[in-house]
Amino acid sequence: MASAKIQEQIDHGAVPNHVSNVCPKGTKMHLLEVGWLEADEGFVLRGGNTSLNSTKDKAFVNKRRQLPMYCVLIDHPIEGVILWETGCGKDYPEVWGPQVADVFSRVRYEPQHELDAAIEATGHKIEDVKKIIIGHLHLDHAGGLDMFLDRKDVEIWVHDLELRSAFWSVATGADVGVYLKHYLKLDLNWKTFDERTMDFCQGITLHHLPGHTDGLIGMQINLAETGTYLFISDHCHVIENVSRKSCRNEKPFANLDSGGTVFRRVGLLATTRRGSDRRRD
Repeated sequence: MASAKIQEQIDHGAVPNHVSNVCPKGTKMHLLEVGWLEADEGFVLRGGNTSLNSTKDKAFVNKRRQLPMYCVLIDHPIEGVILWETGCGKDYPEVWGPQVADVFSRVRYEPQHELDAAIEATGHKIEDVKKIIIGHLHLDHAGGLDMFLDRKDVEIWVHDLELRSAFWSVATGADVGVYLKHYLKLDLNWKTFDERTMDFCQGITLHHLPGHTDGLIGMQINLAETGTYLFISDHCHVIENVSRKSCRNEKPFANLDSGGTVFRRVGLLATTRRGSDRRRD
């Protein structure tokens, strides 16, 4: 029998099969703030900072956007502590290099934003983490893996296409700057899947959402008391890309061929939140 919150979503139009995989009683979820980046709006919003013929000769100041980096810690009664993504890591500006760091500048990073400190704020320690799910392996989402290089017991889950792309990029230098070898180590405990959708465990489902990268995935978590949450990594950087239905053309690094279809899938999944006033992008 569905919980009251899940049933409310169904009553408001959610597809029952989309919300039937519910976390066990006692599951807790924490959002971790792990720093902020800043970039020109044109990198994250379709049409951002562009001109028209009627305005081409007018001076204007490029609008910039601040972008939060976050992780999700899930205290699961059966699986243990699960971490969604790891943030950029402590030495982000140094390891990324001055050119790329000038494009995506880290403008806020204080001691409480360090991954181990953010985890400790939930009452856990970084040593408690049993499994990590990475939406995609770009530095600002997976750079914190450098804190797990000696933890061969921790399973690190990514889509098969993402792992292949990341290691190929490191080996060839094709995407130099966004995938870096200092955290992409062969001897980590990598786990992959290649399905379109996979029930990761009780209450957590992973969805393949190619676009920003070929192997990007999103995480859906169904909590009995508060309902469904979708975390979609960089599939849509900012909320306007959802409201304008334009994330299929989001820049940079977008696979434009797959984006439109995947965006429709994200929209369908988002209907699972009907009847709720909570949304996490």
